Amino acid sequence: MILNRLFISFFVVSFLAGFYQLIFLQNTDIFPAMINSTFDLAKVGFEISLNLTGILALWLGIMKVGEKGGFINIIAKIIAPFFSKLFPEIPKNHPVFGTMIMNFSANMLGLDNAATPMGLKAMKQLQELNETKDTASNSQIMFLVLNTSGLTLIPVSIMAILAEKGAANPADIFIPILLTTFISTLVGLFVTSLVQKINLLNSTIILSLGAISFAIAGFIYFILSIGTNANIYTNNIASILIFSIIVAFIVKAVRAKINVYDTFIEGAKEGFEVAIRIIPYLVAILVAIGVFRASGVMDLIIGAIASVVELFMADTRWVDGLPTAFMKPLSGGGARGMMIEAIEHFGVDSFQGKLVSIMQGSTDTTFYVIALYFGSVGIKNTRNAVTLGLIADLAGIIAAIVLAYLFFGHL
Repeated sequence: MILNRLFISFFVVSFLAGFYQLIFLQNTDIFPAMINSTFDLAKVGFEISLNLTGILALWLGIMKVGEKGGFINIIAKIIAPFFSKLFPEIPKNHPVFGTMIMNFSANMLGLDNAATPMGLKAMKQLQELNETKDTASNSQIMFLVLNTSGLTLIPVSIMAILAEKGAANPADIFIPILLTTFISTLVGLFVTSLVQKINLLNSTIILSLGAISFAIAGFIYFILSIGTNANIYTNNIASILIFSIIVAFIVKAVRAKINVYDTFIEGAKEGFEVAIRIIPYLVAILVAIGVFRASGVMDLIIGAIASVVELFMADTRWVDGLPTAFMKPLSGGGARGMMIEAIEHFGVDSFQGKLVSIMQGSTDTTFYVIALYFGSVGIKNTRNAVTLGLIADLAGIIAAIVLAYLFFGHL
């Protein structure tokens, strides 16, 4: 199991790095720093779960209303032709199709708080179809890879940070992030389909991907046409769309003569149970990541890469974005911290500031999502989920660097 190996590796490598620094560099603070990181990150893992409790209760309650009212089934039927090709194990018109599209839609709108509960709900539904309960199914792996590749239409949180830091135009990273996440999602879809022997040269898939590409191109054109007010419009679009979905769920449930309040409470109780169940999984992965970061191994890797790059390239500005890139699959909060640190150091409108902003929006947090989603249903054998997710992450990082130079290389 790859998570088991990574968990062990993080601690063993960090321990050896700590001893090297203590003995040869006389760094007497290294082991206290690593020990403090275990306590700090264990607390963070619990706090994340605690903060998720209310959010999970809210959105799983809303999802239950949508499910019992029949709205989720309507969505499932609409996207079933496309999803049935990508998820051949799932019965036609199964409700999980609707839940998955709600999760992807929330991710695309940059609404992480709404996306997570929907993703957990989808993973639970997929687990009900999974014949080997402790091992990830092909459908669960495909769903997770598409989730971690993080297709984002409206990067709300990143634009908010840039606006707070005084960016001249907080929305100018919108198109690069959209293109980056689109590339990482396509790569994730391709490699996972290749491994699972899914034929992508299917008319339904080709037409669907073509329609998605056309819609994204239209959205880009719209954003370009509104110019400097893009961040205001995109924030409002995201909020209006998600609130419209809530109202649509409620109206459909009322028309179906469903007790909306009792149904919401039923779903909210499930949210509370899920929040409790994910605590040990989050604590485990976050503590391992915290120790690895505190040991200085990541800084050593980035420094080595910078030294090699300087031998072959004149422009090495992209190396300054690697801390954010490397942290992104490990910790969303850590990557956000790296992004803000780079913005503070280089300037919010610098090339490096733009680069780290694109990297922050390029993919989701692979290890966090795996620990959260698989942990919520008791999956122990993740098979090739981590590898496939990291391939999509790598594609996102490369695309972010290339697009940063195309859009902002002159800065």
